Amino acid sequence: MVRAIGFTQTMIGTEIQDHTRMEPDDLTETLNSLISAGFIESVPYSEEIQLAEMPVTAFELNPAYTHELRKALYRR
Repeated sequence: MVRAIGFTQTMIGTEIQDHTRMEPDDLTETLNSLISAGFIESVPYSEEIQLAEMPVTAFELNPAYTHELRKALYRR
């Protein structure tokens, strides 16, 4: 999911769904978990995304975690 969102730009929910091929309800739940943990942010900001809002909501990595996430992804 983090790779799908990328490190430099925002991505809307439908684009993330296309990249991950996840079901909308599973994707929404995963995005909400990442938002809750602080790893990603929604644009506009929201503490939780509803299933109906997910396709048109933009998401980006939290800049505070970008370095650590990039390091963790490229270690593999």
